[in-house]
Amino acid sequence: MSGPLQGVTVIELAGIGPGPFAGMMLADMGADVIRVDRIPSTGRGSALEALMRNDSVVDRGRRSIALNMKDPRAVETVLQLVSTADILIEGFRPGVTEKLGVGPKECMARNPKLIYGRMTGWGQTGPLAQAAGHDLNYISLSGAVHAMGPVDRVPAVPLNLVGDYGGGGMLLALGVVAALYEAQRSGQGQVVDAAITDGAAVLMAALYGLKAKGFWREERESNFLDGSAHFYGNYRCADGRYLSVGAIEPQFYRLLLEKCGVNDPHFAQQWERAEWPALKKKLSGLFLRKGRDEWCEVLEGSDACVAPVLSMSEAPAHPHNRARGTFVEQDGVVQPAPAPRFDRTPCALPPAAPVIGCDSASILSELDLSETEIKALIASGVVFQTGGC
Repeated sequence: MSGPLQGVTVIELAGIGPGPFAGMMLADMGADVIRVDRIPSTGRGSALEALMRNDSVVDRGRRSIALNMKDPRAVETVLQLVSTADILIEGFRPGVTEKLGVGPKECMARNPKLIYGRMTGWGQTGPLAQAAGHDLNYISLSGAVHAMGPVDRVPAVPLNLVGDYGGGGMLLALGVVAALYEAQRSGQGQVVDAAITDGAAVLMAALYGLKAKGFWREERESNFLDGSAHFYGNYRCADGRYLSVGAIEPQFYRLLLEKCGVNDPHFAQQWERAEWPALKKKLSGLFLRKGRDEWCEVLEGSDACVAPVLSMSEAPAHPHNRARGTFVEQDGVVQPAPAPRFDRTPCALPPAAPVIGCDSASILSELDLSETEIKALIASGVVFQTGGC
């Protein structure tokens, strides 16, 4: 592994959504991430191995040990792993890891410098802490959902980027790294409570700032960043594809009009909200005269602030993404490359997602267990080791 977190060991209690995303970020930056998986419940055989084989991009860069956490010997194994680790991350409801015997108290008794990262939707405290939920529910409390979508329809359902990944996994990754930095000075670990509700609210900080200044209205599609303004939005082109326009600043706006051949004096009223619908209608008609790529030949790469709206199939082939290596391919899977970029400790694409239990025996050997002891744990069903890894 390479990257600035080389030498850092992370124990990840397997989960879904934002926790694994945080694990990916840490693995991408060079951390040794050991994922503690549940033992698969189906019978052993080729069908099981097919089910276990994880092709998810988000799960790349791990080593996997599969344990039956109902057995005290499995709990002890996790505590042994924790004793030499730097970070643990988990994404269960509050109190679950305590019931399993691997809560903060037990883990930090073994390793006082441990950073214990907790990822939930609602947070560890509050009246909703024990309730089920998903990304859309969590970000609804931040004001984000209310602000998205056309004014004459129900609020838009965004992809789970604002909550699960931006306000969740990314927040957790930043939190545990910040706590690790502090622990190197103080010698003490701590619990990091990362809640998607909190993270989504943080992502809304700039908009709350605009609201405080009276520059943001609560009605959807009435603000310059929510699709209301003619100079900030997506436009359909003659070929049915779309172009994104973000010419906010006056000099960029003037260049957009110049390159599009617009000399209508009506467009001088850029910041007159009452004129936005009429100006948007005019621009819509203009962009319907050519195909998306034809417009890109005129506008892309200039200060007009225009870019094509690319599909997931198109994005990796765009010249800018290709030049920067923004996307890479591994084992036939096209995926985003690790980011951000470091000039002295660059990150490399980590190995593909592991098969569940693929590394169980090798991880146990690092705990100084003998081959006989490892075989006994596997035979008793406490540990699962996948064959043929």
